[in-house]
Formats: sequence, structure tokens, C-alpha cells
Amino acid sequence: MTKPADHTARHPLRHAGVDRTKVKDAPDTPQTRASAYKLAFADDDFLCREELRPVRLQLELLKTTLLLDEQDIRSTIVLFGGARIPAPANRDRARTQTLADLSHFYDVAQEFAHQMTLRSLESDGHENIIVTGGGPGVMEAGNRGASEAGGKSIGLSIVLPHEQAPNAYVTPELCFNFHYFAIRKMHFLMRARAICVFPGGFGTMDEMFEALTLIQTGRMERVPFLLFGRDFWEKIINWEALADAGTISPQDLELFRFVETAQEAMDVIDGWETTQPRETIPGR
Repeated sequence: MTKPADHTARHPLRHAGVDRTKVKDAPDTPQTRASAYKLAFADDDFLCREELRPVRLQLELLKTTLLLDEQDIRSTIVLFGGARIPAPANRDRARTQTLADLSHFYDVAQEFAHQMTLRSLESDGHENIIVTGGGPGVMEAGNRGASEAGGKSIGLSIVLPHEQAPNAYVTPELCFNFHYFAIRKMHFLMRARAICVFPGGFGTMDEMFEALTLIQTGRMERVPFLLFGRDFWEKIINWEALADAGTISPQDLELFRFVETAQEAMDVIDGWETTQPRETIPGR
């Protein structure tokens, strides 16, 4: 395991952590109880002020970056997919028959993550690390497959009104929690070597279209982009109608591939020629 960086001996000045501990021993007086007396970096109320939003955005970007770098995570395989898709063993408890029918994609995601992690471990275990949203359903399946292969995986959780704990298969030191969706999305894509999208709802489609837009507009390399379950995606989205209407170009339909199985996904990724970001947008 990569040894965490030493942050305590980079300069001869007193360390901030020492002062944070020291102020706890201050005499209890009206002055020391005043919010103004709190150290700025240890004052939660101050850090949550509206004017500090730029700082909070920076902190969410920086914390995850530093910790991933300390673990030497160089590249990732992104798994997006529905939190409501049950494991096949629990398909009888699905809210709808469609969700029950989609439960086999839990197994597909688990097997894909397992195989991809085994391949990663055959090299040095620092490339092509599985990353999910850290929740249940397809996300759990991805983290579970990586864990059962003996490897690490990342979970990028988000605070929601119906807060739930991260799934039990995320590597603890790679389990993150976000307030800002935008920063979370950046971390999904900053190291992505492939993007794999399983059936899901608004959140899955939001993540899918955001990534597709970045590739379409030349803001991101054309990495392997796989949609698992052609029947689902063609029923939910009329891709050809978008091209026929001219709101996208026919070439945009070549930015992704439909796959059904873990092995098919591995084969498509192996045969994919990653290209530099587009310099022009077809149809414009």
C-alpha cells in the first residue's frame, strides 16, 4: 500500500494542527466562546458561509485529488447505473417488473468489474480502477466485483435527503462524499479510461449525457463509451430521431457502443481506438 504523504514537516513554522488542538485548552471566557475567536480553518459556521462557496468547491476538488494521488490511482473505469436495480437474489422485491427484469445487469456489472480488476492487478494495480457512485444497485455490483477480485475500487458518494451509507464493497480509503454534484462529476471523468453506463434513471442519464457532451464537443478524448442493454436504451431514448431531426449529427451516434455482457464490453474496450478530442463538431 502506498504510504501516506507526511504533511507535518515541510517548514519550520508551527503546524496548523497543533494550534487547532491547543485552542481547546484555552480558558473558558466570553472572549474564547465568541465565534470570532475560532480559528478560521476550524470554524464550520465560517466555512459554510455563502461567501466561502468558492473555497468549498476548491476543497472538494483538492481533497479527493490529493487522496487519489497518495494511493497512486492513475486511471479509472467509470460505472454509471441505477441505484434501484436489485441483485438477482432480491428481484422479487423490485418495485416494478422492469426493475426485476433488469436485475441481471447487477451480475453483468459485478462480472465486468471483477474481470477489469483482475486485469489491473496483473499489471501494478494502479491503472483502470473501478469507480462508481458508491451507492446500491449497479454501483454496489461494480464495487463488489472489484472487491471480490482482491482489488481496490472508488466510491464517489453524494449527500442526498434520503442519505444512505456507502455500499460495503467500496475501499474505505477511497470512499468519498460530496456536496457539489459538479465536483463529483469532474472526479468521475478526470482519470477515465472508459465509461460504462448501465440502465438507470435521471442520475444515470445526467451523468451519461454530460460525458457524451464533453466528447461530442471536443472537451474530452473519445474514450470507450459503452451502453449496457440495447433494448433498454433504445426504448428510453430515440437516438435515431435526434440524428434525423438534426439536433445531433449521425456521426455522434458513433461515439458509443451497445453491449450486453461483461466479455463483450472487455472486447470492445480492447478494440477501441482512443482518439484526441474533436477539433470540429460534425453537422455544425
